Amino acid sequence: MNANALVSVIIPVFNGERYLAAAIESVLAQDYQPLELLVVDDGSTDGTPAIGQRYPVARWLLQANQGHGVAKNTGLAAARGEFVAFLDYDDIWRPDKVRRQVEQFQSDPALGYVTCHCRLVREAGTEWPSWVDPRYYDQPQPALVPSALVARRSAFDHVGPFDPSFWLTNDSDWIMRARDAGLPTRLMPEVLYDRRIHATNQTHNTAGLMAEALRLMHGSIKRKRAARAAGREPNG
Repeated sequence: MNANALVSVIIPVFNGERYLAAAIESVLAQDYQPLELLVVDDGSTDGTPAIGQRYPVARWLLQANQGHGVAKNTGLAAARGEFVAFLDYDDIWRPDKVRRQVEQFQSDPALGYVTCHCRLVREAGTEWPSWVDPRYYDQPQPALVPSALVARRSAFDHVGPFDPSFWLTNDSDWIMRARDAGLPTRLMPEVLYDRRIHATNQTHNTAGLMAEALRLMHGSIKRKRAARAAGREPNG
């Protein structure tokens, strides 16, 4: 592996003027190089586009509003890096995140993707989503979401892109497909980013999340059955 492999960082955003600048700054503060930064504006109607003028280093990709699954795929199609990382526009990376995750690939060339732990940061006046147990909010949490993910570009060639039919959980769907395909992975114990909890998080949509979770499980079961029928041992 190239010791200085290019990492493409993709930030999908819709109406993120309140948080986006801090997310971009956390990418620019990384102690790893080289990076390329792609911001995919998913048809924002607020002041998000103006933020792009403050960061000419970023490649700004515009699309009609189609959801963050399509936005991530738009970024993937334009990415030039050997590795691909994602950052939700309302989250913040620690300065050593990319470097420490790339080091995992250097130590184990078989890895397809690497995730990490996060710290949950709740904005004042915001209720915890139903999926968060308040007793553990101040403890590091394992994160299987885009902000935690660094993957080989080839992993997406193997697993496929994000499925935008999962409006809320296309990230979880990709992780499950990668696991079912047997793609080697590693969850790092270190906290490498801060995950904001605020009133407009999609994770407050409990009913939508539950409905998509059932689809996720059904899809995984079908893939495992198909693998067994083909004489292959499914992962997990």
